[in-house]
Formats: sequence, structure tokens, C-alpha cells
Amino acid sequence: MERWKGRVALVTGASVGIGAAIARALVQQGMRVVGCARNVDKIEKLAAECQSAGLSGTLIPYKCDLSNEEEILSMFSAIKTLHKGVDVCINNAGLSHSEPLLSGRTEGWRNMIDVNVLALSICTREAYRSMKERNVDDGHIININCIAGHRVTPSADEHFYSATKYAVTALTEGVRQELREANTHIRATVSPLCMSRCGNGEKYISMYGVVFPQCISPGIVETEFAFRHHNSDPEKAASVYESMKCLKAEDIASAVTFVLSAPPHVQIGDIQMRPVEQVS
Repeated sequence: MERWKGRVALVTGASVGIGAAIARALVQQGMRVVGCARNVDKIEKLAAECQSAGLSGTLIPYKCDLSNEEEILSMFSAIKTLHKGVDVCINNAGLSHSEPLLSGRTEGWRNMIDVNVLALSICTREAYRSMKERNVDDGHIININCIAGHRVTPSADEHFYSATKYAVTALTEGVRQELREANTHIRATVSPLCMSRCGNGEKYISMYGVVFPQCISPGIVETEFAFRHHNSDPEKAASVYESMKCLKAEDIASAVTFVLSAPPHVQIGDIQMRPVEQVS
């Protein structure tokens, strides 16, 4: 992680849970972290805690509604003006509403698409542009996905959410292909993680000297997510986390630092993480 000291990382959804844990972990590694969310009060508190702890990096809170493209573009413009640009983009922000396919509200579906799919795509595009115009040749784009982006949960409340996460899986692979086509310094390697997941011997292309797109897909993580998803039934939300020893936000943050600490010639593909006790 030594090469990332002083470099700039953007972490979306950095106010709570996984995003806050990732922001703190990167600050601990000496990075300048722009943490964005609609409400920055908690990020400001976290920034003060990082400073009090004497961590070598800096956390910069930024208020941004990721469902609004103009606010996203304004944020990237501000990062360019104040910090030159983004070297690492962690697309962490995501949300879920209990809106079944046969009875859900369009408003809830649209909100999930706006944040889980469109905001991620816009941030990816703008981060790549930022890296390209500064000739950054080792940038990273990491998408915090979900196990629900690889298999459909047998719960009507989560089906549309799962569809948006399947989109993240497809978008991450699409970005990898577009980056490969845009760069001539290509090295073909076999990723052990992808080989073990696919089991078909398919070769995955990794890129040397370009932006690396990666996807981290956790299972059940103990955060505020379930309480927001089941906002009308806090007991049901609590039962999700009481049913097993869940992953912690810090576990996902550790996966992010693992990805960033890999040498330039190593492409880490999709990391799937779940609690030992989680059934699927």
C-alpha cells in the first residue's frame, strides 16, 4: 500500500457501514479520501476521529446526492480543482427497497436504478476520465457488489434489488472489456479467483498500465442496511443479523486494501465473501 500514500480515493456512501469502514481503512493507509453521502454529518465526525487518532491520511467530507447527475459532476469538478483528480474510485453506495416485481412502486424501483446502477456508471466514467487526462496508469475502480448480484434470493422483497446488482456484475465486466480495447499494453493472465469460480479454464485478461475494474461481492454484512430495507419492521431487520455471525464492515474494507495492495501485474477479479453460516 506504500504507493498509495498521498493519492486520492473517492468512496461513495461513506457515512455509515461498509463505506465508512473503507474510508477509514484508506485514511489509515495514508490516502486522501473524499467521502461522499447525502448527509455528511457522520463523515465529518469520522474525519475528526481519524484526525484525533493520528492517522496518516485525510478524510474530506463531501455532500452529494448520487441520484442527481449534476451533483456527481460537480463533485468530480471540485475534486479536480482541489485535489487534481481521482486515483481510486470505490463505488460503494447502494440501497434496497422492499418493492416486489408484481406489486412494487415504480418510485422505489427507479431510486434503486438511479443509485445502484446509474450513479455507479457515472462515477466510473468520470473517474476514468480523471485518470486518463492525468496519465494515471495504475488507477483502480472497485465496485462493492453483493452476492445478490450472482444469484437471485428467494424473497420477493429483494428481487428488483438483485436485478440492479446483476447489472453491477455485468457493468464491471463491460468496463474491463472496454479498458482492454482502449489500451495496447495488454497481458493475458489467468486469475485464480476467477478460475475457481468459473471452473471452466476460461482465461481472463488482466491489464498492465491501465485502470483495473474490480468487484467485491459480500454476503450478509452487519450494517444499517437491513434496517433501511425493512424500515417498517425493525424486528425483522434485527433477526437478519441475529441469525448468524455476520460479516463486519471492516471485513469488506480489508478486501479493498487487499485488492489495492496487489502488485501492478496482478489482476484480482470478483471477490465473493459470505459468512461461514450463510446458506447461499
